[in-house]
Amino acid sequence: MSELNAALEHPTYNYKVVRQFAIMTVVWGIVGMLVGVLIAAQLAWPQLNPGLEWLHFGRLRPLHTNAVIFAFGGCALFATSFYVVQRTCQTRLISDKLAAAVFWGWQLVIVAAAITLPLGLTTSKEYAELEWPIDILITVIWVLYAIVFFGTIAKRKVHHIYVANWFYGAFIIAVAILHILNSMEVPVSLTKSYSVYSGTVDAMVQWWYGHNAVGFFLTAGFLGMMYYFVPKQAERPVYSYRLSIVHFWALVAVYIWAGPHHLHYTALPDWAQSLGMVMSLILLAPSWGGMINGIMTLSGAWHKLRTDPILRFLVVSLSFYGMSTFEGPMMSIKTVNALSHYTDWTIGHVHSGALGWVAMISIGSMYHLIPILFNKERMYSVDLINVHFWMSTIGTVLYIASMWVNGIMQGLMWRAYNQDGTLTYSFVESVAASYPGYVVRVLGGGIFFAGMLVMAYNVYMTTRRDVAAQPVAAASAA
Repeated sequence: MSELNAALEHPTYNYKVVRQFAIMTVVWGIVGMLVGVLIAAQLAWPQLNPGLEWLHFGRLRPLHTNAVIFAFGGCALFATSFYVVQRTCQTRLISDKLAAAVFWGWQLVIVAAAITLPLGLTTSKEYAELEWPIDILITVIWVLYAIVFFGTIAKRKVHHIYVANWFYGAFIIAVAILHILNSMEVPVSLTKSYSVYSGTVDAMVQWWYGHNAVGFFLTAGFLGMMYYFVPKQAERPVYSYRLSIVHFWALVAVYIWAGPHHLHYTALPDWAQSLGMVMSLILLAPSWGGMINGIMTLSGAWHKLRTDPILRFLVVSLSFYGMSTFEGPMMSIKTVNALSHYTDWTIGHVHSGALGWVAMISIGSMYHLIPILFNKERMYSVDLINVHFWMSTIGTVLYIASMWVNGIMQGLMWRAYNQDGTLTYSFVESVAASYPGYVVRVLGGGIFFAGMLVMAYNVYMTTRRDVAAQPVAAASAA
């Protein structure tokens, strides 16, 4: 084993922590998506909710969101940011020990979430359900992460800071601010706390956090991924570096104000709701600017899509990013929101971003990285990558299309009135009408999950196969 580790160790860069996070990206992706398929099945067939409260939908749903966002997505961000910052700064991480502490600390956070959430220990704040001891641990790990990342940039060997690092840096700083402010709470025991905010203020702070967790954890960080791995895989320069800088500043300046669109038609002041709507509409411009910049990077390299399924993952993820960032501003318009809110349309929108954008860009980036990290010429099977691509695409389309149909149907049924002013449909009738869509969602999610199993097999065989390995330096230059 020591000989293997020595063979894999890069003479200049710390690839060990990148390898660890890359492998756990696949592992936690499988776990998070398995829980997602289970809870989707529980909605289609309620008898799958057993007598055990730990396996009930209400307990497993926050476990699913935390596992997919912070375990799967988080490990992908840690892996790629630690790799990209070293490669673009041409220097080793500032501290191998701190990097190792970030890895093991983050895995401890994930395990703590996997234990406490099924037990019902929760703050009840969406995407911020973890109780105060875990919140403190997250804060400590995040500070160490920032020290490693920005410390590495500070000792870079090149004058220029590549734009991918700008996005990673914004993601690190913004998530730190969001986490600390939204998680301010008063502990009453080791396992229970109450938010320092109350009423409408608590809702406003929560959705300032909630939407910007999407904006910075699930968008800015993954745009950093896009700006490195799309040009690398396409073997083309970024289409417009100037546009990438405009994209960065416009995104970070506007995104932070969009949260109130989650609270239309609530007790939130009307001016705050309208501000959230306007900022969301403005956000369309920088979002599409980034999407166009990524897709146009393939100028002169479109033919590669015929033979390179990794590039397909990256480019299709950009298409889903463009679609999601068009749909989001449209749903923030109050009149549209009156139809869409509280329906499955919102679930479809979230998963077009989560599966189509976040998961597919992460998967493509991992397929690019893993042969380099394990000193292999290529992945074990390109055909299996192609199979995985089609499973991911078909699974995502089935999922989001079923939720779009369900959502529009639910919205129309809920607002239908008889001539005497009574409701045309009961809520139970809308649930019954949603059943076919729930079954299709299970099918789509199941196909996507099965694709992750294909990836796990491909990754395992890549790490195990004994091929004529290319020199580490040559592999890392790929």
